[in-house]
Order: sequence, then structure tokens, then C-alpha cells
Amino acid sequence: MAPVRLRGAIAGFLLLTAAYVGVLAWVDARNPVLAGVGGLLPLLPAMAAMSAASYLARYLRWRRLLARAGHPDGFLQGLLAYLAGFAFTATPGKVGELVRMRYLVPRGVPAPVVFGAFVFERALDLLVVLCLALLSIGDARLMAMSVVFVAIFVGGLVVVAGSPGVLEALRAGLQARGWARLARLAGGLRDALVGCRRWLNVADLSAGMLWGGLAWGLTAASFVWLLRGMDVVMPMPAAFAAYPLAMLAGAASMLPGGVGSTELAIVTLLAHHDVAIGTAALAAVGVRLSTLWFSILCGLVSVGVLEARGTRRDGAAVRDGTVPGGTDR
Repeated sequence: MAPVRLRGAIAGFLLLTAAYVGVLAWVDARNPVLAGVGGLLPLLPAMAAMSAASYLARYLRWRRLLARAGHPDGFLQGLLAYLAGFAFTATPGKVGELVRMRYLVPRGVPAPVVFGAFVFERALDLLVVLCLALLSIGDARLMAMSVVFVAIFVGGLVVVAGSPGVLEALRAGLQARGWARLARLAGGLRDALVGCRRWLNVADLSAGMLWGGLAWGLTAASFVWLLRGMDVVMPMPAAFAAYPLAMLAGAASMLPGGVGSTELAIVTLLAHHDVAIGTAALAAVGVRLSTLWFSILCGLVSVGVLEARGTRRDGAAVRDGTVPGGTDR
């Protein structure tokens, strides 16, 4: 089963890449963009390094959440499991990142804790990114949409976490109708949200926001680096806030990875500062290469390493005449 899942991740990555390149080619036919991608190559290594530092900050926050829940883990193994979720980051709401359960549950971390940490992280990320976006209101409509989206998402989580009976009633109703899979999902979400209460304290919220601020601040800084390298002149607050606001617009669209909507938001925001459409589109492509696509690549490599380790471990267990314990493969 393990190789099949890895092939599925790779197939999804290739399909999404093909669709992305196809859209770029269509846009390029109207307004040349791709010809300038080569000029971005010298800027991408530094941007990728900032993205990698951002992932490390996010992982340290994740590791702290699990430790606070009573489930500390080895640093490298935990990092690989965390990055593995990025292989499926181009899914609506990033729910594909829950593939981490596949590697953490066998190591003794309960699925509700993994799910809860995922939900808690998403809520913190939305709040942090919104704070960064508020540094400069480049487009009032995009900002209003982003604020409403964050308020609905975070407010809904708080309300449901405080009233788990709502999800329990939903679970029971689904179960009564024979929709077992949806009932299990509702039950899992109930347990995850109830579990989030353990982190609703000053220490965990402060630490989570600080690590998130560092992580997404690095991502925003990489976009500023890109604009400077492209000789795009615009106020620093607007440049720093542009990508966070675009990410919120992409998240609100619920498209896989915000593909298309995030790029459109970047072009719209830069156009407010008299940046040519072709240049803005090129900047959008450049930052997405060093963030979305780089994260997926890191995720695929991590999945490959973890699956290879699991295959070797299972093979050794078979040769020794023992059964691998606790695996979910």
C-alpha cells in the first residue's frame, strides 16, 4: 500500500503542475510572462532558503504543541512527518496535510491530537497572516473578504469547540442515516476541537503566534526580496503585506493550494502600485515557485524517505519472522 500512496502524491503533483503550466502558457500568449522566468533564477535560492527557515519555525511550533499534549517525538523523525504533509498541501483547506497521521499515529500520537494540532495551527496561521496583511491595505475589497473569512473560520472553531454537542448531534444523525464515513469524520472533528482547548492558554497562544509570526514574516520577506531583485519600487509596508494578503485571498477561495486565486490577488495588489501586469504576473510565478511548489517538493522528498524507512523496517520484520507493530499502512 505504501508505494501506491506515494505514487498518488506524485501523480497529484504532476497533474497540478501540468494544469499550472497550462494556465501560464495561456496567460503568456496574451501577455508574455514565461520568457522572464529565467531572470528570476538567481533570486530563487535565497527565497527557498527563507521558505525552509519558515518551515523549520512552523515545525518547532508544531513540535511544541505535541509536547504540550504529552507526546514529544524525535526531532528528525518528527520533522520528516511534518514536512510530509506538504506533499498534499495543494488540497482545499490543506486538509491533505493530515497525512501526518500516517507517520505519527504508529509512533504513539493519537489521531485526535494530530487533527487538533492541525486545526489549531491553521487558526493561528490565519490570525498571523491577517495581522501581517493589515500592515498595508492595498485593496479594500480583498482585505474585507480576508477579514470576513478569518472571522468566520476562527469564530466557528471557537464556537464549536465550546459546544461539542453540536458535532456530536451531527455525528449521531449521520450515523443514523448510514453515512458511517461522514459520521467518523464528524466524530474526529469533535474530538480534535475539544482537544484544542488544552492549548487555549496565554503561554501556548503567545508561543504559537510568535513562531507563526517568524515563519510567515520570513515568507513575506522573501517576496520583498523578489520585488527588490526585479527592481519593483513600492512602499515597504505594502510590499511586505502583499503576499500575506494574497495568501488569505487564496485560502478564502478554497481552491487547492489557492492556485490561481493567490496569483490573481498578487497581480491585483501590485497593479494598485502601478506595477505592469506582466511584471506582476512574473512576481507571482516567482514567489509561488519558492513557496507552494518548493513546499510540495520538500513534502514529496519527506514522504519518500519515510516510506523507504517503513519498507525497510517492515522487510526486516518479515525476515525476522515478526509482525510490524502499530503501523497504519
